[in-house]
Amino acid sequence: MNIRVLAIDDEPLALQQLAAYIRKIPYFELVAECQSALEAREVMDREPVDAIFCDINMPDLNGMEFVRQLAVRPVVVFTTAYSEYAIEGYKVDAVDYLLKPFGFNDFQRAAMKVKHQMVDVEAPRPAGRETQEEDSIFIKTDYRMVRISISDIRYVEGMSEYLKLHLDSQPKPIVTLLSMKKMEEFLPQHFMRIHRSYIVNLDKIIEVNKNRVILDADTYLPIGDNYKEQFQQYLDTRFLGK
Repeated sequence: MNIRVLAIDDEPLALQQLAAYIRKIPYFELVAECQSALEAREVMDREPVDAIFCDINMPDLNGMEFVRQLAVRPVVVFTTAYSEYAIEGYKVDAVDYLLKPFGFNDFQRAAMKVKHQMVDVEAPRPAGRETQEEDSIFIKTDYRMVRISISDIRYVEGMSEYLKLHLDSQPKPIVTLLSMKKMEEFLPQHFMRIHRSYIVNLDKIIEVNKNRVILDADTYLPIGDNYKEQFQQYLDTRFLGK
């Protein structure tokens, strides 16, 4: 796969670093380095572009507005020093958001998301629920935007208009203002809603005992009546026995 990529940043050193990272990815082809959204628009008018890595804070036309105005939108990764733009970035379907200063490891993860998105576009999707390719999400908590690895989530607990995200990596849950429905729609297939108030990471379940799932010696989650059938179907596909 050869993905044609455009680098956009008004800061020369940042643009130089971004272009260097793009050149290191074997399936990326750097189309051009642009110091403004207007320059990028001119390039895209004459050159096919599959993906853009675009700074947000730029003179004349910022990156967010630039992307919103594109009639044909490539795969987008935003780069910026300001974390408050993360949610806005996902509103325009950006596949990732790189917070400056970022290293090559972070860039590689974003590059893989671009590649996965291109594969999804080119290949027909299987019937049923779409597979999420994201490996992390941004959550707003205590006036901060924090990145959370999806594999780190043990279960999600609903509390009225708020959610508690219980993680493997820390003892206290992260609390955020978000609906269960929104979270359920975003999380990938190995998460399942088993109760009105709980979404569980199926990979974290160590035992199922009557009407509850057990994650560890101290964590038991109930299985709601409205969710038993779906959960039983999941168990049936993985049960070895008579």
